[in-house]
Amino acid sequence: MHVKVCGVRREEDALLAAEFGADAIGLLVGQRHRSPDFISEQLAARIARVLPGKAKAVLVTHLPEVDEIERLLRETAIATVQLHSEILPDEIRELKRRLPNLTIFKSVHVLSLDHIEYPKPYLNLVDGFVLDSFNPATDQVGGTGLTHDWTISQRIVSRYSLTPMLLAGGLHAGNVHAAIQTVKPFGVDVNSGTRGSDGFKDTQKLRDFITEAKEAGRAVSTASM
Repeated sequence: MHVKVCGVRREEDALLAAEFGADAIGLLVGQRHRSPDFISEQLAARIARVLPGKAKAVLVTHLPEVDEIERLLRETAIATVQLHSEILPDEIRELKRRLPNLTIFKSVHVLSLDHIEYPKPYLNLVDGFVLDSFNPATDQVGGTGLTHDWTISQRIVSRYSLTPMLLAGGLHAGNVHAAIQTVKPFGVDVNSGTRGSDGFKDTQKLRDFITEAKEAGRAVSTASM
Protein backbone atom coordinates (compact mmCIF):
# COMPACT_ATOMS: atom_id res chain seq x y z
CA MET A 1 0.00 0.00 0.00
CA HIS A 2 1.46 3.29 -1.16
CA VAL A 3 1.33 5.91 1.62
CA LYS A 4 1.69 9.63 0.99
CA VAL A 5 1.98 12.05 3.91
CA CYS A 6 0.90 15.51 2.82
CA GLY A 7 1.14 18.96 4.35
CA VAL A 8 4.70 18.48 5.61
CA ARG A 9 6.19 21.80 6.71
CA ARG A 10 9.59 20.97 8.17
CA GLU A 11 12.53 18.67 7.48
CA GLU A 12 12.25 16.63 10.68
CA ASP A 13 8.64 15.67 9.92
CA ALA A 14 9.58 14.56 6.41
CA LEU A 15 12.40 12.40 7.75
CA LEU A 16 10.15 10.87 10.43
CA ALA A 17 7.49 9.99 7.86
CA ALA A 18 10.13 8.38 5.64
CA GLU A 19 11.57 6.47 8.59
CA PHE A 20 8.12 5.08 9.44
CA GLY A 21 7.68 3.88 5.86
CA ALA A 22 5.98 6.66 3.91
CA ASP A 23 6.46 6.33 0.16
CA ALA A 24 5.82 9.99 -0.68
CA ILE A 25 5.95 13.36 1.07
CA GLY A 26 3.55 16.08 -0.07
CA LEU A 27 4.86 19.66 -0.02
CA LEU A 28 2.21 22.32 -0.59
CA VAL A 29 3.44 25.22 -2.72
CA GLY A 30 1.37 27.68 -4.75
CA GLN A 31 -1.76 28.51 -2.77
CA ARG A 32 -5.16 29.70 -4.00
CA HIS A 33 -7.52 28.21 -1.40
CA ARG A 34 -7.54 28.08 2.39
CA SER A 35 -4.95 25.83 4.01
CA PRO A 36 -2.54 26.13 6.95
CA ASP A 37 0.04 23.89 5.32
CA PHE A 38 1.56 25.88 2.47
CA ILE A 39 5.28 26.61 2.47
CA SER A 40 7.69 28.53 0.27
CA GLU A 41 9.34 26.91 -2.74
CA GLN A 42 12.70 27.43 -1.00
CA LEU A 43 11.64 25.38 2.02
CA ALA A 44 10.07 22.74 -0.24
CA ALA A 45 13.36 22.41 -2.10
CA ARG A 46 15.27 21.97 1.18
CA ILE A 47 12.89 19.29 2.43
CA ALA A 48 13.00 17.46 -0.91
CA ARG A 49 16.81 17.42 -0.81
CA VAL A 50 17.01 15.72 2.60
CA LEU A 51 14.60 12.89 1.77
CA PRO A 52 16.08 9.41 1.52
CA GLY A 53 15.72 7.76 -1.88
CA LYS A 54 12.83 5.52 -0.84
CA ALA A 55 10.53 8.50 -0.18
CA LYS A 56 9.58 10.74 -3.10
CA ALA A 57 8.83 14.44 -2.80
CA VAL A 58 5.54 15.55 -4.35
CA LEU A 59 4.83 19.21 -5.10
CA VAL A 60 1.13 19.81 -4.35
CA THR A 61 -0.29 22.99 -5.83
CA HIS A 62 -3.56 24.88 -6.30
CA LEU A 63 -2.16 26.79 -9.26
CA PRO A 64 -3.64 26.14 -12.72
CA GLU A 65 -1.13 28.23 -14.70
CA VAL A 66 1.42 26.14 -16.60
CA ASP A 67 4.15 28.78 -16.44
CA GLU A 68 3.93 29.03 -12.66
CA ILE A 69 3.75 25.27 -12.13
CA GLU A 70 6.80 24.78 -14.33
CA ARG A 71 8.69 27.49 -12.44
CA LEU A 72 7.94 25.91 -9.06
CA LEU A 73 8.97 22.45 -10.27
CA ARG A 74 12.24 23.72 -11.71
CA GLU A 75 13.05 25.82 -8.62
CA THR A 76 12.36 22.95 -6.23
CA ALA A 77 13.83 20.21 -8.46
CA ILE A 78 10.81 18.04 -7.62
CA ALA A 79 9.83 15.50 -10.27
CA THR A 80 6.26 14.70 -9.17
CA VAL A 81 3.34 17.12 -9.04
CA GLN A 82 -0.16 16.82 -7.62
CA LEU A 83 -2.51 19.24 -9.37
CA HIS A 84 -5.23 20.35 -6.97
CA SER A 85 -6.91 22.75 -9.38
CA GLU A 86 -9.33 22.61 -12.28
CA ILE A 87 -6.48 22.74 -14.76
CA LEU A 88 -7.61 21.75 -18.24
CA PRO A 89 -6.33 18.69 -20.11
CA ASP A 90 -4.66 20.84 -22.79
CA GLU A 91 -2.70 22.65 -20.11
CA ILE A 92 -1.51 19.37 -18.63
CA ARG A 93 -0.49 18.29 -22.12
CA GLU A 94 1.62 21.47 -22.39
CA LEU A 95 3.17 20.88 -18.97
CA LYS A 96 4.18 17.37 -20.04
CA ARG A 97 5.67 18.76 -23.25
CA ARG A 98 7.87 21.10 -21.23
CA LEU A 99 8.75 18.52 -18.55
CA PRO A 100 8.61 15.10 -20.27
CA ASN A 101 9.84 13.17 -17.22
CA LEU A 102 7.31 14.70 -14.84
CA THR A 103 4.98 12.38 -12.89
CA ILE A 104 1.51 13.94 -12.58
CA PHE A 105 -1.37 13.20 -10.22
CA LYS A 106 -4.69 15.02 -10.64
CA SER A 107 -7.21 15.62 -7.87
CA VAL A 108 -10.81 14.40 -8.13
CA HIS A 109 -13.22 15.91 -5.65
CA VAL A 110 -15.67 13.15 -4.86
CA LEU A 111 -18.97 14.94 -4.27
CA SER A 112 -21.52 12.79 -6.09
CA LEU A 113 -21.95 9.95 -8.56
CA ASP A 114 -21.40 12.48 -11.35
CA HIS A 115 -17.71 12.56 -10.46
CA ILE A 116 -17.22 8.96 -11.56
CA GLU A 117 -16.84 10.34 -15.09
CA TYR A 118 -14.48 13.18 -14.10
CA PRO A 119 -11.16 11.34 -14.75
CA LYS A 120 -11.96 10.43 -18.37
CA PRO A 121 -10.49 13.51 -20.15
CA TYR A 122 -7.27 13.17 -18.14
CA LEU A 123 -6.68 9.43 -18.46
CA ASN A 124 -3.93 9.52 -21.07
CA LEU A 125 -2.28 12.60 -19.58
CA VAL A 126 -1.73 11.84 -15.91
CA ASP A 127 -0.09 9.03 -13.97
CA GLY A 128 -2.78 8.78 -11.32
CA PHE A 129 -5.57 10.50 -9.41
CA VAL A 130 -6.18 11.60 -5.84
CA LEU A 131 -9.77 10.98 -4.72
CA ASP A 132 -10.32 13.74 -2.17
CA SER A 133 -12.96 15.61 -0.20
CA PHE A 134 -13.93 19.25 -0.76
CA ASN A 135 -15.32 21.74 1.74
CA PRO A 136 -16.92 24.72 -0.06
CA ALA A 137 -17.94 26.26 3.28
CA THR A 138 -14.29 26.79 4.22
CA ASP A 139 -12.85 27.03 0.68
CA GLN A 140 -10.66 23.99 1.32
CA VAL A 141 -9.87 21.75 -1.65
CA GLY A 142 -7.72 19.38 0.40
CA GLY A 143 -6.65 18.80 3.99
CA THR A 144 -10.29 19.21 4.98
CA GLY A 145 -10.40 16.54 7.68
CA LEU A 146 -13.65 15.37 6.06
CA THR A 147 -14.35 11.96 4.62
CA HIS A 148 -16.57 11.48 1.57
CA ASP A 149 -18.68 8.59 0.29
CA TRP A 150 -16.11 5.84 -0.08
CA THR A 151 -18.48 3.74 -2.16
CA ILE A 152 -18.22 6.37 -4.91
CA SER A 153 -14.44 6.26 -4.71
CA GLN A 154 -14.61 2.47 -4.87
CA ARG A 155 -16.60 2.75 -8.10
CA ILE A 156 -14.00 5.14 -9.53
CA VAL A 157 -11.20 2.72 -8.61
CA SER A 158 -13.08 -0.13 -10.31
CA ARG A 159 -13.95 1.92 -13.40
CA TYR A 160 -10.35 3.00 -14.02
CA SER A 161 -8.60 -0.07 -12.69
CA LEU A 162 -5.43 0.44 -14.75
CA THR A 163 -4.77 3.90 -13.30
CA PRO A 164 -3.33 4.35 -9.79
CA MET A 165 -5.78 5.99 -7.37
CA LEU A 166 -4.88 7.50 -4.01
CA LEU A 167 -7.69 7.83 -1.49
CA ALA A 168 -7.65 11.03 0.58
CA GLY A 169 -10.00 13.04 2.76
CA GLY A 170 -10.37 12.74 6.52
CA LEU A 171 -8.20 9.66 6.86
CA HIS A 172 -6.52 8.81 10.17
CA ALA A 173 -5.22 5.74 11.96
CA GLY A 174 -8.68 4.88 13.25
CA ASN A 175 -10.43 4.69 9.88
CA VAL A 176 -7.75 3.97 7.28
CA HIS A 177 -8.13 0.19 7.57
CA ALA A 178 -11.86 0.39 6.79
CA ALA A 179 -11.21 2.89 4.01
CA ILE A 180 -8.69 0.59 2.31
CA GLN A 181 -10.97 -2.43 2.69
CA THR A 182 -13.86 -0.52 1.10
CA VAL A 183 -12.10 1.33 -1.72
CA LYS A 184 -9.08 -0.92 -2.42
CA PRO A 185 -7.01 1.98 -3.77
CA PHE A 186 -3.42 1.92 -4.99
CA GLY A 187 -2.56 4.13 -2.03
CA VAL A 188 -3.73 6.55 0.64
CA ASP A 189 -2.95 10.21 1.18
CA VAL A 190 -3.10 11.72 4.69
CA ASN A 191 -2.75 15.27 5.97
CA SER A 192 -4.94 16.43 8.86
CA GLY A 193 -5.02 12.92 10.34
CA THR A 194 -1.33 13.20 11.20
CA ARG A 195 -1.33 16.86 12.27
CA GLY A 196 -0.54 17.78 15.87
CA SER A 197 -1.98 20.63 17.92
CA ASP A 198 1.02 22.80 16.96
CA GLY A 199 0.22 22.46 13.23
CA PHE A 200 3.19 20.20 12.54
CA LYS A 201 3.17 16.42 12.28
CA ASP A 202 2.52 14.38 15.42
CA THR A 203 5.01 11.53 15.79
CA GLN A 204 2.53 9.01 17.21
CA LYS A 205 -0.17 9.85 14.66
CA LEU A 206 2.35 9.48 11.84
CA ARG A 207 3.61 6.11 13.05
CA ASP A 208 0.13 4.76 13.75
CA PHE A 209 -1.30 5.86 10.41
CA ILE A 210 1.50 4.42 8.30
CA THR A 211 1.49 1.15 10.28
CA GLU A 212 -2.29 0.75 9.94
CA ALA A 213 -2.27 1.62 6.23
CA LYS A 214 0.51 -0.84 5.41
CA GLU A 215 -1.15 -3.62 7.41
CA ALA A 216 -4.50 -2.98 5.73
CA GLY A 217 -2.84 -3.05 2.33
CA ARG A 218 -1.27 -6.42 3.07
CA ALA A 219 -4.61 -7.78 4.31
CA VAL A 220 -6.42 -6.67 1.16
CA SER A 221 -3.69 -8.15 -1.06
CA THR A 222 -3.82 -11.47 0.78
CA ALA A 223 -7.63 -11.60 0.58
CA SER A 224 -7.58 -11.03 -3.18
CA MET A 225 -5.17 -13.89 -3.89
